[in-house]
Amino acid sequence: MNESLGNEMYTLHINGQDRPVVDAWVGESLLYVLRERLELPGAKGACEQGECGSCTVLMDGDAVCSCLVMAATAVGSDIVTVEGLIEQNPTMAITAQAITSQVTDVQQAFIEEGGVQCGFCTPGLIVAVHHLLDKNPDPTELEVKESISGNICRCTGYGRIFAAVEAVVQVRKANS
Repeated sequence: MNESLGNEMYTLHINGQDRPVVDAWVGESLLYVLRERLELPGAKGACEQGECGSCTVLMDGDAVCSCLVMAATAVGSDIVTVEGLIEQNPTMAITAQAITSQVTDVQQAFIEEGGVQCGFCTPGLIVAVHHLLDKNPDPTELEVKESISGNICRCTGYGRIFAAVEAVVQVRKANS
């Protein structure tokens, strides 16, 4: 057995910070490294084939399935996870069971419109919606559908997710 398989070291730029990855295997997915090595559990692992979107992150401004990206190939890229969206775009605080956390306007709309049910797909959808609205602040219904087409939700039927996107669009228009 080759003993050098598990001792790679590299640095990833995640959520505005350089994060060292030590004792890694160069074939580990970005999803695995985020969750298991860097303790960023927001991106979820479900299909491990890029079909469900639960592991969506932003990489150099593009929404990607982190399960399909080898982490070592992401060196030099700017990676933003759902945790990083909170740090970059806090809009309000909510209190639930005496725990206060900051959420983005997209996250707040998902909560208010019922777009969060079991929650497994939610981080990937939140990232995808942020990506859409950062590029297109007033998308058509078709553009919303296309932008989240890589994200599978088995609970909501998507109606509540579409309502959340529309709510964010309207709030942002009112505030601009």
